[in-house]
Amino acid sequence: MEKLTNKEEEIMRVLWDLEKAFVKEVIPELKDQKLHYNTVSTIIRNLEDKGYVAHKAYGKTHQYYPVVSKEKYRKQFMNMATSRFFDNSYKNVVSYFAREEKISAEELREILEIIENKQK
Repeated sequence: MEKLTNKEEEIMRVLWDLEKAFVKEVIPELKDQKLHYNTVSTIIRNLEDKGYVAHKAYGKTHQYYPVVSKEKYRKQFMNMATSRFFDNSYKNVVSYFAREEKISAEELREILEIIENKQK
């Protein structure tokens, strides 16, 4: 899977939420609603070229929908980040968030419980 730009990721999040949408339905959901229709349309077509999105044609207009799930993209993104920045160690990922105070002891206990329940 090819890496997405920030704008492409933002549009994918909108498409994941809406499940299917015309360009005019995507624009109001974007943070930067000043983006021109043609710009958003081009970004979505680029997502289609990259294999993330497909469309159904209705005359001259297209309704777009994701073909890569949010979960599949998340997994690929996390694997890439873990590999690049944390020496392929999820322990390093968790300890980073603990040091940065982005995760609480209670959340860590919940994670341990998830791990322990999966092993049973």
